[in-house]
Amino acid sequence: MVEFNAKKVAELHHHLHSHLPSESALRVKALETLLVAKGLINSESIDAWIEAYTEDIGPKRGAQVVAKAWNDEDFRQRLVQDGSSAIDELGYLGNATGHLKVIENTKSVHNLVVCTLCSCYPFSILGIAPAWYKAAAYRSRAVRDPRGVLAEFGVQISNDIEVRVWDSTAELRYLVLPQRPSNTEALSEDELASLVTRNSMIGTDRDLIKKEEVKA
Repeated sequence: MVEFNAKKVAELHHHLHSHLPSESALRVKALETLLVAKGLINSESIDAWIEAYTEDIGPKRGAQVVAKAWNDEDFRQRLVQDGSSAIDELGYLGNATGHLKVIENTKSVHNLVVCTLCSCYPFSILGIAPAWYKAAAYRSRAVRDPRGVLAEFGVQISNDIEVRVWDSTAELRYLVLPQRPSNTEALSEDELASLVTRNSMIGTDRDLIKKEEVKA
């Protein structure tokens, strides 16, 4: 006779539910299924849009902007002075970046971007906003306890580094220009862009490193 083990059943239940999609993902899937069934859209079009915003529209575009700023001092100055005009030189200007301010990380300053009211985000150069950026917990705690939030992302900011928090709005969006990693002088712009993470352009990542350093 098989014995009932409440602890094992609870563990199995937790394991199964930990692999289920989030509630919002289930709602999106249900809506997609309904629209496809009614012939209003097709799954291939949705997949193409998701791929475009994930791979082409961003955050690879933002990474190219950062890499060019690292390699071209004149462009970096134009980017900091007028972010919208500078990214327009690369053909990346969009409705969400019509008023873009670029803020630089330095040895003594770290910048963190949040939208406390909703989820304003420069998606034309960063792609689709991550779920955590839109979450109420991030939007409130990033202002109240930025160092604590950064620590949860694995970023430890020493007390001698100032943390500045920038609140995005519908009229003004921000892009963090991370510091260039050391020993990258010989890299091309494409190689430099491969080092840039989406989170580093939001401010929840700081010390970028070369891939071979990760392997080591």
